[in-house]
Amino acid sequence: MKKVISVVGARPNFMKVAPLYREFQKYKNIEHEICHTGQHYDEKMSKIFFEELELPKPDFYLGIGGGSHAEQTGKIMIEFEKVLLAERPDLVIVVGDVNSTIACTLTASKLHIKTAHVEAGLRSFDREMPEEVNRVLTDSISDLLFVTEKSGLVNLANEGIPADKIFFVGNVMIDSLNNFIKKSESSSLCENLGLTKNKFVLVTLHRPSNVDDALQTEKLIKLLNRIGDERKVVFPVHPRTKKNWGDFGVIETLSKNIILTEPIGYLDFINLIKYSELIITDSGGIQEESTFLGVQCITLRNSTERPVTVDVGTNQLLGNDLEKAEKTALEVLNGKIKHGAIPELWDGKASQRIVSIMNKYLAN
Repeated sequence: MKKVISVVGARPNFMKVAPLYREFQKYKNIEHEICHTGQHYDEKMSKIFFEELELPKPDFYLGIGGGSHAEQTGKIMIEFEKVLLAERPDLVIVVGDVNSTIACTLTASKLHIKTAHVEAGLRSFDREMPEEVNRVLTDSISDLLFVTEKSGLVNLANEGIPADKIFFVGNVMIDSLNNFIKKSESSSLCENLGLTKNKFVLVTLHRPSNVDDALQTEKLIKLLNRIGDERKVVFPVHPRTKKNWGDFGVIETLSKNIILTEPIGYLDFINLIKYSELIITDSGGIQEESTFLGVQCITLRNSTERPVTVDVGTNQLLGNDLEKAEKTALEVLNGKIKHGAIPELWDGKASQRIVSIMNKYLAN
């Protein structure tokens, strides 16, 4: 019997581990456990996500909470080391690019425990993003690298990673989306918010480059209010955005047509994505989900680590030029849309490929 521990630290990690968890249940020779670091922890939202994604209660909860990048990373390493010394797993799986990802990879590597990185090779080439540093470092010390899109293969090759460590398998986020899209139809959130399906705009903003700067915030408010003149806008407000914009005193200047909500559960959120006419975001995962669902997406960042969503999908990368973003958004709402396709291997079977490869690897 081989033992595998999957690490989750923040909400996007849950959607990546859930399909792996389900796939591991088919393998009687592998004991699969889940460790929640508590890097981002809201009891209500974590509980909702675990229940909606049909995940069991984590086997280990580290309770790390907030703090600076150094504090978080250090605390995770200290606590995760205790788990590893007690459990002695054969493999640790990390996903995504949060602080938990690099902290747990580094801890396992120092103990000579094999590691696998799911969603490897993604690069924004912007080292000011902490996630970019986490990605590069995690990939450099992981033993197995599972890639979602072909840009990842190029990036890892350019960084000198041996080809026998790298596997192009598709996207586990899409596995979750594919698995739960039908269940999400039971959501009544659109009706509760008074939205007409396919006639509203969904907004998510949380990157420091957008929400930490008072001048950029002022421009974003202007953009959102202009869009609010044309459509109802749903804006689940990230805690970081809520705090900063509250400090700037701008929240009350938003149009009455902009519906502010608390963070939203997974099933409600993918229902909102599916039925939105346009998404304006600076998130990573939403670029992928909107591409898979064929929904128009404008990304307010200078670079994306998911270029396939721009090259193949429905995403438009517009940087911080908010005048261009306004023009493009209004064009989309007037019918000038970007046509896209579903990227290669985004077929809902990435987790099957990953666990099959891991099973063979553990058998050797």
